[in-house]
Amino acid sequence: MNDRLIIFDTTLRDGEQVPGCQLNTIEKIQVAKQLEALGVDVIEAGFPVSSPGDFHSVIEISKAVTWPIVCALTRAVQHDIDVAVEALQHAKHRRIHTGIGTSDMHIRYKFNSTREEIIERAVAAVKYARRFCDDVEFYAEDAGRTDDEYLARVVEAVVKAGATTCNIPDTTGYCLPDEFSRKIRYLMEHVDAFSAGRAVLSVHCHDDLGMATANTLAGVVAGARQAEVTINGIGERAGNTSLEEVVMALRCHHALDIDTNINTQRIYATSRMVSSLMNMPVQPNKAVVGRNAFAHSSGIHQDGVLKNVQTYEIMDPRDVGIDENSILLTARSGRAALKHRLQYLGIDLDDDPLDKVYEAFLRLADQKKEITDDDILMLAGADRAATHTIRLDYLQVTTGMGLRSVAAMGLNVSGERFEASATGNGPVDAAINALKVIIRRKMTLKEFTIQAISKGSDDVGKVHMQVEYDGRLYYGFGANTDIVTASVEAYIDCINKFKK
Repeated sequence: MNDRLIIFDTTLRDGEQVPGCQLNTIEKIQVAKQLEALGVDVIEAGFPVSSPGDFHSVIEISKAVTWPIVCALTRAVQHDIDVAVEALQHAKHRRIHTGIGTSDMHIRYKFNSTREEIIERAVAAVKYARRFCDDVEFYAEDAGRTDDEYLARVVEAVVKAGATTCNIPDTTGYCLPDEFSRKIRYLMEHVDAFSAGRAVLSVHCHDDLGMATANTLAGVVAGARQAEVTINGIGERAGNTSLEEVVMALRCHHALDIDTNINTQRIYATSRMVSSLMNMPVQPNKAVVGRNAFAHSSGIHQDGVLKNVQTYEIMDPRDVGIDENSILLTARSGRAALKHRLQYLGIDLDDDPLDKVYEAFLRLADQKKEITDDDILMLAGADRAATHTIRLDYLQVTTGMGLRSVAAMGLNVSGERFEASATGNGPVDAAINALKVIIRRKMTLKEFTIQAISKGSDDVGKVHMQVEYDGRLYYGFGANTDIVTASVEAYIDCINKFKK
């Protein structure tokens, strides 16, 4: 019988801390229900004390899912724990995740404290949390750079205080796999609660040096039985450990005799949903879920795959939910086919929203030869712009070699219509200049990224934009078969987020 690894997903907490990737409550519920269908054991729903939005989202996620544990993050502060308890009140299975930094760097510079005081604060937080919840997880922030002997003292103290899971994060992504493995093995050997099964040892790794998955697997082999991960490896800075990489690595390496509860055939759909809702593209060469993960261009590779697919593929694409025989959607497809594909991608729409998406789908299908899953997810999320104060009415651009580009634009601002025209160094520049004529604010474009979903000239282009206004950065997203229109929509998306 396989040893069991608990999958703790923090896409909605650590993953959502990526700038420009924030979700509203409805979108978070959608992701949480998809994670439940995927088979995730623990969903870290948020950091309730951080904002009213996070607090509300944890409440609603707690109501929305049934069997996974819903977890809320706190600092080792009583008020944080009180707020988390309130946010988790509707959860069928709840967990409080509290902790404090344990490295000398954090103790000295972040807390201006001592090792003994940190242990006292950690123990007090765990004891307080246990007054409200039987399932308490403790995190030793920056454990990767914490002295092993001191870390063992901290962990042993919080387990005695009532912690049922101890999280050992490589917060800065500093460790090498062999040293992280030694750290986990040291804790397994020096804290009796782990070997006796009274507490679970968890690993939470970051990818600053590109070793999050390697460190996580090294920790699991050394004895950890919970892995903290995100979909697509999203997260602060270079990201977190990727759920799909850990799960499929264990599935491929049967000799480890460690498995998870994950329904791997839902991995691809979950990846695409998170990518679409968070407006964060999956790099083409991303392991397991990237566009090229099962693509072969080398003649030698193609010859081998045609003779026996296992010559160059260690996974069956269908095992992660990539179905080569899926229904192709075109302008002749009906509502039933669209609804089927949306459900496959984890999206259930009622009749009215489905009708709106179907109308947009038909318009797009008239422009494209084939509709991709990313197109469908983009259309399903397009209604988010319907509530914007500022909306694009029309855009006309004249451009060409030897000509200075000219753009004419109409905007709807809270029901009032405005028009303007402007020239620029290219069609996008002209269009944004026309936008600035109407929206008279001092705005600076800081980042501008264009992504084609596939490879055709009729493809939908995604534009990700970062605009600075009044000392703050705002992130916007636009998608259209016309890249100039997508750019303007991304800029407008930024403006609609400006603080009043």
